[in-house]
Order: sequence, then C-alpha cells, then structure tokens
Amino acid sequence: MDTSEKLFAAASEVIPGGVNSPVRAWRAVGGSPRFIQRAAGSTVTDADGTTYIDYIGSWGPMILGHAHHKVLYAIHATMRDGTSFGAPTAREIEMAREICAAAESVQKIRLVNSGTEATMTALRIARGFTGRGKIVKFAGCYHGHVDSLLVKAGSGALTLGAPDSAGVGADTAKQTLIARYNDLDDVRRCFEEHGDDIAAVVLEPIAGNMGVVPSEQSFLDGLRELTTERDALLVFDEVMSGFRVAYGSAQSLYGIHPDLTCFGKVVGGGLPLAAVGGRADVMDVLAPLGPVYQAGTLSGNPLAVAAGLATLKEIKQPGSYERLEAAGAALEDGLREAIASSGVRACLNRVGSMLTLFFGVEQVRDFDEATRCDTELFGKYFQGMLARGIYLPPSAFEALFVSLAHSDQDIDKTIDAARDTLAEVAAR
Repeated sequence: MDTSEKLFAAASEVIPGGVNSPVRAWRAVGGSPRFIQRAAGSTVTDADGTTYIDYIGSWGPMILGHAHHKVLYAIHATMRDGTSFGAPTAREIEMAREICAAAESVQKIRLVNSGTEATMTALRIARGFTGRGKIVKFAGCYHGHVDSLLVKAGSGALTLGAPDSAGVGADTAKQTLIARYNDLDDVRRCFEEHGDDIAAVVLEPIAGNMGVVPSEQSFLDGLRELTTERDALLVFDEVMSGFRVAYGSAQSLYGIHPDLTCFGKVVGGGLPLAAVGGRADVMDVLAPLGPVYQAGTLSGNPLAVAAGLATLKEIKQPGSYERLEAAGAALEDGLREAIASSGVRACLNRVGSMLTLFFGVEQVRDFDEATRCDTELFGKYFQGMLARGIYLPPSAFEALFVSLAHSDQDIDKTIDAARDTLAEVAAR
C-alpha cells in the first residue's frame, strides 16, 4: 500500500468518502486518489514523491501554473498586514474595477467566496429584481451545489451517476425548468408555458461540467433576444470560462451582454474568491441599497483578492491568450492524430485552453450526447495516462485545463502518452 492509499484509508474514517469534494474520490475511474503534497509550474507531486504533468490546475484557477512567483509574492506581502478584517479594503475596489473593465456587461460586482455562492446570489438577485420565481437552466450545466440548480446537473453529480441530489425539496425543484442545451426552441417552450413566472435563464456559455461543450452563436443570440422580449434576466455562469478563454471571458468571444455574470476560479488565483456582477440597476437591489440580502464574513478576503489581482494582471499581459491558444491547439492536434491512429472511436471539444476527450461518440453538443460517452473506456484511458505521468481530471465529464506553465515538451510528452495509451486501450 502506497502513501496515498494509506492517507485515503485514514481520510475515509473521518471525512465522508475520504474527500471534501466528490469527484476527488476517483469513483468513476477506479483506484485510490493521489494525495498531492506540492505543485510547481505545470506539475504536481504526490505524497509518494511521484511527479505528474497536471491538467486539472485546481479545476481551472491555475491559468499561470502552480505556485507562480508573482501570486506567491502578492499573498506573502499581503498577509504581513493581517489575513482577514471583516471590513472593506482598498484592494476590493481595485478588483471590482478590474472585472468591470474586462467585461462590458458588468457595471458593479459583489465579491463572494465560491462559485456556488455567486450563482446562488445571482438567482436571488434575479428573483428580487423581477418579482418572479422560476429559473430556466440547461440539462448538464452545473452551477454549484445550490438546491434549485441541482436538477439535471453536470460535474460531480453526473460523474457519480446522480444528476439530482437527495435533500433538495420537491417545491424547490419545481421552481427550476429544464431545457436542452443549444436548443432555442426548447427554451421558447418554457416561456410559452411559464413566461410570466420566469425570472432568469442561467447557463454556462461554454459548458465545462458535462465536459467542454460550447454554445452555438445562434443559440446565445436567441437567448439574449428572448429574455429581453420576456423581461427575464440572462445570467452567464462564467465561473469556469471567466478570464479563462479570453480576458473579456466567453461573453466577449460571443459578443453577448448578459444581465448578470458569475465569476470564480481564475479571479481568485487559486484562493477562495468569486463574484457576481452585472447591470448597475440590477445589482443595486442588493443590501444595503435594496431588499435582496446577501452577506459573507470572508467576502473580499484580502489574501484571495491579492492572489486574484496578481493573476489577472499577469494574464492580461500581451500574448498570454495567444500562447494559451497555441498550446491548446497543439494538444488538440496531437490528440486527434493519436485517436485516428489508434482507431478508437472518440471526439474532442476544445475552446482555448479548455478541452475534453469524449470516448465512444462522434459529437457532443448537449447533455444527451455527453451521457452516451463510454465512461468505462475513459477510466482505462485515465489510468494509462496516469501510469505515464499525466494527471487528468478523474471524470469523463470534466474539462482539461492548459496553463501558461505548460511547455512544448509537456505537450509533446502528453501526446506521446496518449498515443501509447490509446494503442494499449485499442488492443484490449
């Protein structure tokens, strides 16, 4: 038994399932999870001293790579003045201005601690602003473990084969209408049946929690037009795609101005930080100005804000996103060649530095197609890549993340590992 296995056994005695977030348990791929001891640049090293090229990147925040020197300096410099005050700080203004300047749709923001808090707050704002109760979400889109959004959810819920969660009341679930991703007619159906009761439509403009599934331009254009016509709010969950696919986030790629946007992951630079932002008139319903209550003891924590600002300032430097695109494209091209040479049936979706390889299907553009992928084959692929020093997300329904720290050599080694693994899988 290696050190990670021993640690997992010990953790299972005092932590449900041995982990503090379900997908980390590796139930979908088999074996015991690696317990990570340290990370630097493009790599992580486990408790046994084995180093892997990492494509999880803390599930997205590490766009600069692990332990980036400017982020660490910002954290160290800030903590000398204290770690939390429960009072306003000047950096919060700087962070708010940075996000507002990057996203044209955002005029004001509220900082929170997690993506779940951001989406929960966005829905409360939408209901408070419109005076309506129902929300339209899309099958396969995951928006955190908010009760009303754990219906046909992606991410860990989908990985574990339980898209819905126990503990969510039936009355709460009734407030959520489910539509098919990339299907505007299905959204129209929701409005035809419940139009006067719909407060908002919420979606990931680039889904990352049923695997990477991008929205089609006509779909987003139609959602913007439809929600405007019916006086409902359009809410973009950019917790994953925000500052990841472009400095202006996914909305800048599509040219869409949502009413509210949720940010997370990259904006915290690896520390707990998220935000909800949008039109000033909508955001001003929040207390203390308006009747919609939201609060958080650690919201705007100075360490997290410092780490986030350092990350945003570094990633906005000229050429950063071009380098991310080049690395993502090189990985995509190499993986496609490896798939073709192996004869394994699979497809690949990529947007910038986000990528998912789906086995057993020829295309994935919505939840139904994602759930048809071969999860057993993915598990074999995962284990083969791990044995060759490549650390992938332990789920067929998650995104792989490329960072600025991934070198050409890292990409080449990953492609070589994929070629050998796919050949091995095909021979079984």
